Amino acid sequence: IGTGHASLRKKAGVYRNMNVTFVQECVDMPLNLEDKKELVAEVTEVAKTALSVVAAENRGLTVTQFTDLRAKARASGVYMRVVKNTLARKAFAGTAFEPVGARLKGPLVLAFSKDDPGAAARVIKAFAKDNEKLVATLVSLGGEVFPGKDLEKVATFPTKDQARAQLLGLLMSPAQQLAAVIAAPATDLARVIAAFAD
Repeated sequence: IGTGHASLRKKAGVYRNMNVTFVQECVDMPLNLEDKKELVAEVTEVAKTALSVVAAENRGLTVTQFTDLRAKARASGVYMRVVKNTLARKAFAGTAFEPVGARLKGPLVLAFSKDDPGAAARVIKAFAKDNEKLVATLVSLGGEVFPGKDLEKVATFPTKDQARAQLLGLLMSPAQQLAAVIAAPATDLARVIAAFAD
């Protein structure tokens, strides 16, 4: 459940106190028209600028487990929502993730990478390792949709800092090689002069 929608948060709090229900209960909560419009608009805004999205099937996560997952996602710069598939399809319309809509089935958790294309995949992968009730069903980036089994590949994408370091290394390498070539004759000459001086 996102940060908005006070009525949803109140209901979720009741479920949490009961400590017997699953996140799916939150998905099944009825939304009025305004809530639906607000939710679709919120997810659309995220989808417009997100670099990737992972859809993972929720096969019975408890509210406590899902709260933990969301905390991990937030710490990694990943936006996460549980959204009914019909509303998700509307939210994806006109964005790079529109092809995802037709592939949404069952109770899903949607995780969006906002700054790092592999962030959502890493969060889902790490959490699913110890929670078999969360199963990745698809991952999408660059306008393409891939099956859940490709989560591993996307999770290995370098982080933003790693990508910058790699790019800097590529840019610096030719310069370093050129400097070595230019410096080599001078170094050799210095050695010759030193030899005669001895």
